[in-house]
Amino acid sequence: MEVSFSKEIESLRLGAGDTFHGEGILAITKALLQSGVAYIGGYQGAPVSHLLDVMVQAKEYMDQLGVHVEACSNEASAAAMLGASIHYPLRGAVTWKSIVGTNVASDALSNLSSPGVTGGALIVVGEDYGEGASVIQERTHAYAMKSSMCLLDPRPDLGVMTRMVEEGFRLSEASNMPTILELRIRACHVRGSFATKDNVSPAVSTRALMEDPSAFDYMKLAHPPVTFRHEKLKGEQRIPAARKYIVENRLNELFPGRHDDLGIIVQGGLYNSLVRSLQQLGLADAFGESEIPLLVLNVTYPIVPEQVADFCIGKRSVLVVEEGQPEYIEQEIATLLRRRDVQTRLHGKDLLPAAGEYSVEVLSTGLTQFASAYLPGPATEEARRWLTGNTERRQAAAAALAKPLPARPPGFCIGCPERPVFSALKLAQEQIGNVHVAADIGCHAFGTFEPFSMGHSILGYGMSLASRAGVSPMMQRRTLAIMGDGGFWHNGLLTGVQSALFNGDDAVLLIFKNGYTSATGTQEIISTPREDARFEATDKGASIVHTNQTIESALRGLGVQWMRTVTTYEVEKMRATITDAFTSDFNGLKVIIAEGECQLERQRRIKPWLANLLKKGERVVRVKYGVDEDVCNGDHACIRLSGCPTLTIKDNPDPLKVDPVATVIDGCVGCGLCGANAHAATLCPSFYRAEVVQNPKWHERLFNSFRGAIVRALQPA
Repeated sequence: MEVSFSKEIESLRLGAGDTFHGEGILAITKALLQSGVAYIGGYQGAPVSHLLDVMVQAKEYMDQLGVHVEACSNEASAAAMLGASIHYPLRGAVTWKSIVGTNVASDALSNLSSPGVTGGALIVVGEDYGEGASVIQERTHAYAMKSSMCLLDPRPDLGVMTRMVEEGFRLSEASNMPTILELRIRACHVRGSFATKDNVSPAVSTRALMEDPSAFDYMKLAHPPVTFRHEKLKGEQRIPAARKYIVENRLNELFPGRHDDLGIIVQGGLYNSLVRSLQQLGLADAFGESEIPLLVLNVTYPIVPEQVADFCIGKRSVLVVEEGQPEYIEQEIATLLRRRDVQTRLHGKDLLPAAGEYSVEVLSTGLTQFASAYLPGPATEEARRWLTGNTERRQAAAAALAKPLPARPPGFCIGCPERPVFSALKLAQEQIGNVHVAADIGCHAFGTFEPFSMGHSILGYGMSLASRAGVSPMMQRRTLAIMGDGGFWHNGLLTGVQSALFNGDDAVLLIFKNGYTSATGTQEIISTPREDARFEATDKGASIVHTNQTIESALRGLGVQWMRTVTTYEVEKMRATITDAFTSDFNGLKVIIAEGECQLERQRRIKPWLANLLKKGERVVRVKYGVDEDVCNGDHACIRLSGCPTLTIKDNPDPLKVDPVATVIDGCVGCGLCGANAHAATLCPSFYRAEVVQNPKWHERLFNSFRGAIVRALQPA
């Protein structure tokens, strides 16, 4: 059961005279349709995946407009879709999470940027940057510069953001350059409103087909010898055309201020935080009016030299607010000013941190230094008191605690089918010894945290098997690569499996087959169970009975000879299979498919079903696990082997025992891992399995009363 975006889809139908209310990323989605986009593709990844998820579920409406929507297997295939805009006047948009997604797509983007585009090409990327980011800390800006693509960083206001979508297509067509629209997480989730327009059905679409392809034109290929001519065109025609369009259409915004001998140049995406910081210094009012002139770069590449120079001339000093490193914008501004002999003093990374997210507090620290040097007075003193107060409050909160709060690293969901596999691997290594584990991107990356702490490297989605290629020949013991079914289809099939088979590598690959790309929002993939898939509950917990054998078929087709499929919750069997893979006489690639449905998807499916049964008064049975307090010895090995959030400790009810006992708290989904671990590791037999019956039959009530009477009679007085 997928998450429904029915409400979001309805908002896409708004027309002229209506007002949109909602989040930034949905506003961007609406703006694409208003711009006459002909095709949309992308790869899931938070938070911009919302755009693709909504479009996929809005297929019926997209068909009415003639817009083609495609969920791509990775970012490279999404970027390659934009090749349609090279020859034809088709507006196309693709989306993914950056910077990891842009890394994957870079080959296609380079070959797109070289010949240039005829129809507008827009790449919407989620710039996941800062301490809370889930990816490596790099910037999309470098790709825009190296491949000569326009880069938009719109001010986080829904009116501005939607306008930049429309202008982004026009800018792309005016300059023949692909355009990147980067959105920080805050911009994706900012809420607001804007006046909508009617959606535009593209002139060429799935409802208005082209009769013939365009004539062959070698200049449209990123292929020698014309690639050198392409490079000349970038500098001689495309970038000048882009700069001309930026100025004529006022894509960058100038906000005046009374201290006109100073100035701040800021990336559009940082505008809201900057204004809030200026308010802390008394340099902006409650309506956002700044006392220092601001040049807001909604287009951060290419920079317009004349625009920047005009802003800086006559000013004592200008501060460049640029998040991330290297400081591409600051360096470019410094160069263009000096070439024009503009001697305005330039500040930037000398006052602001080189790396990290520019929060209001971080910006206030740098702005305080800037204001102290050029606008000394009460405002700066007030800002210093505010910053000092923040520090003191944090220190006071820390001092109020008896001891530091324990670390709370992210972990597997309750009942996650991947947790038992790491328990089995932990047990298997007691027999076969420690092994090198090449980890991967996905939910299974949580195995790098305690209590498992497994994974020597993570080098890209689906790259685990490839990443162990240099290690395997140097190890006495076989190495293990772990990837999910999402990673397998994203990249692992070719870069890992095909390469290992071609080279005759002796390694072990463990594929988590949970049926979805769970880490990015449980989107469906080619190996998602079909509608007729059966699900059943066993003594080891709920398991999925797959009818989709696509992964197995692909592996057999490539020539994998050693392959085992094991239900993930069967810890003992999984341990034996892992041990067999590492001790087998077979010399070659050995693949273990760990099969178990994503618990989030399972809960989304069964909860409404069970609620409906209860509403009808029908009998419902759910499994619950617990710990017998009298049997538990307080060793807690079960917790160290599982790490499940619902398996925790409580005070020992026996006054003669000191060690707390294990307990299963509310939230348990009855997966059975705790009991399976206890059996596989020969732990104390303190776990019990109970069936909670709701709306029982009359004979069950009678039997339960009879059984309860016997139990009470046998209990000591």
